Amino acid sequence: MPVPANWSWSCEAARMVSLLVISTLFPNAVQQRHGIFVETRLQHLLERGTTRAVVIAPVPWYPFSDTRSGKYVQSSRIAHLEERHGVQVWHPRYLAVPGLGLYLNPWFLWLSVFWQTLRLLLRGQRFDVVDGHYYYPDGIAAALTARLLRLPYTITARGTDINLIPDYKIPRWLILWAAKGAARSITVCRALKEQMVELGAMEGRIEVLRNGVDLNLFSPLDRPLCRNKFGIDCKALVSIGHLIERKGHHLVIEAMKELPDYQLLIAGDGEMETELRAQALQAGVSDRVSFLGALSQPELAELYSAADALVLASSREGWANVLLESMACGCPVVATSIWGTPEVVAEPAAGVLVAERSPAAIAQGVRDLFAHYPSRESTRQYAERFSWQETVDRLESLFDEIGTGRAA
Repeated sequence: MPVPANWSWSCEAARMVSLLVISTLFPNAVQQRHGIFVETRLQHLLERGTTRAVVIAPVPWYPFSDTRSGKYVQSSRIAHLEERHGVQVWHPRYLAVPGLGLYLNPWFLWLSVFWQTLRLLLRGQRFDVVDGHYYYPDGIAAALTARLLRLPYTITARGTDINLIPDYKIPRWLILWAAKGAARSITVCRALKEQMVELGAMEGRIEVLRNGVDLNLFSPLDRPLCRNKFGIDCKALVSIGHLIERKGHHLVIEAMKELPDYQLLIAGDGEMETELRAQALQAGVSDRVSFLGALSQPELAELYSAADALVLASSREGWANVLLESMACGCPVVATSIWGTPEVVAEPAAGVLVAERSPAAIAQGVRDLFAHYPSRESTRQYAERFSWQETVDRLESLFDEIGTGRAA
């Protein structure tokens, strides 16, 4: 795997912090939205001009080519090396054994990451800080690599890596081991920090650095034009995310039985699509439910601009980016009150929180929102408080402190 000729790390250049970013959650040419929140944070940091980065985003290699989910075919199409927005992104393969990933993935990931890192070091690249994303298994691989190379490291917790996976004894032990050696653990919401402390991590070494929203990409667009594009002719709800149980699309579909005057548009793809389509048909609401498939970010901005409300019925979320994306386009939300969501939906201009994750509660939440519907201008103004600037300010200083050995 040759390194491009124009890729160098000159010792004569001005002092910059060199990051080695490690995460399986990172977009690629085949999966453009996969882990886009990790890339977005990194890009906003790199724009400051004080940091540079190489990304190692391992890709699963399955021992069985007839994997029913089609993941084998999809991952095999991902190049070993890409350049995205001026950043080198390496995609080494790691063995993924279906059914055993919870216990084996950290070790196979580490082997993949470590050997790729050694190749980069042997070619003259140097790193000041290892920046891992998603505590398990990615963060374990990042911690093992950093410790072997005697480099400081950070790990960002983002959701189920802290609010679900630690229910298992061995993963919980490994997470706490990685947290103990980290220069900093970063969480995207206060709820995840509190959970880490409850698990046994040291509170003083955990920082809350929320995700922001790109206020230029997600902004109000021509509403009549967008509504016409998606065939909307009544009050429209949108439900966005992978078509899996945790996202709660099935609950929103069931809630549509109590909302006869509404239309529902579902954006996303995943394993439950056939089941969800059948559910809509059986519930008698299929004529008011549309499946749009996975949409690009510009297409999502059009959808938010067209819709009257986003409904997020998730059972677990760290910091749901779709909430701020929707608000930035002037579209308020109805969301289950879980984990970091109350930190996002904190005022009436943002939308309504639903205490119970059920179709009846979701339907009532929609009715409550429309009974006191905020102006789309006030919803946009609320979202404007959540730019990336504050988060990136702290990231920039934190990586500088860690990279120069000044972090406490």
